[in-house]
Order: sequence, then structure tokens, then C-alpha cells
Amino acid sequence: MSEFQLIHQYIPESSIGLVEALLQEYKFKLIIKNNRKTKHGDFRLLKNGQYQITINKDMNAYRFLITLVHEIAHLKTHIENKRKIRQIKPHGIEWKQNFQQLMLPFLTPDIFTESILHVLANYLRNPKASTDSDVRLSLELKKEDVSNENTYMFEIPLNSKFQYNNRIFVKGNKRRTRYECTEIKTKKKYLFHQNAEVLLLEN
Repeated sequence: MSEFQLIHQYIPESSIGLVEALLQEYKFKLIIKNNRKTKHGDFRLLKNGQYQITINKDMNAYRFLITLVHEIAHLKTHIENKRKIRQIKPHGIEWKQNFQQLMLPFLTPDIFTESILHVLANYLRNPKASTDSDVRLSLELKKEDVSNENTYMFEIPLNSKFQYNNRIFVKGNKRRTRYECTEIKTKKKYLFHQNAEVLLLEN
């Protein structure tokens, strides 16, 4: 199955033409991965000189599309800065500009819902390493997910018990964008991002 055929099932139907144009311009090997807790996707240059992009398959079509363009922006940045790539920050100004440029044709109500489009346009003014770092965009994208029992860390009450990776924690105080939480079994403290998805337990 070609990258064209593989990707159709994961993105909004109205974006297929634009995505195929990107796939024709930027050649890479696409791998669809099972859920990874630490990232939605990644880009890398393989030892054989081929570019590879991996993306999690368990995302809704809107998040998948944004992640795909995010990673293609890394590829474009690498191509344009091969000789000085080690001097370029992974999500520095070069990547930001490429991501903004590549996303621009997709910013239409034919592709995104009006609610996502509004917060996405705002996020793209200064895009961060992950859409999860933007609370409003993260919430809008989550609304399109298949219903699950998880909720965001910032939504649950202080001192609540919650489950994460089959371990039980108690929510503590906030430190900037992260909460200091205690694992009940080991009494060890861990920092959870405010947008981490956890399963709230009955106290």
C-alpha cells in the first residue's frame, strides 16, 4: 500500500488533495504507529539517507492532519538547512515558519470545524513543539476524539486519586504548567503536565 492509499483513512476527506500534493513534493517513508504516550509523531533521517515520519494511528482526523504537517515541516526544515542543521533548534524559527507556511492552505472551514479553526489559527501565530501545550486547541481537538473515560489533569480536583499507566496517584499542587503528584504505592512524587490525560477515580 502506498503512502497515498495508507493516509486516506486517517485524515479529513476534504484535505486529501492538499496532502497528496505534499506527499508528492516531500518524499518520505510513512509509518503508522500504535499509541505512544510521549509523542503524537516524529521525523528522522535514516542511515540510508531516506526520510521517515511516524504518526500515531489512534488520533482523530484533525489531530492526525496537524501532526502530519508538523512532521513534514521538520523534513522541509532539514532539506533547507542540511549544512547547518546542528545549529538549528528542532522547533526554532525555521521550523515555525515552515509549519505556518505548510498549514496555511489547510486553514479552511472545508477541512476544520469552525471551533478548531479559530484556536488553530491563533496557535499557529507562534506554534509550540506540541499542540498539547496549547490548552484551548487541545480541548477543541479532544472534543473530536472517540469518547473515552479519560480527562485532563487540570480538570480534576486537588487531592483527587487518578490512574495513569495502571498506577494510582494523588493530585498535588501546581508548578507552572505541571502538577506535583504522589504515587500511592511508592510515595514517590512525579510531575504531570496540565494536559496529561488521566482516569479520575472515586475517592
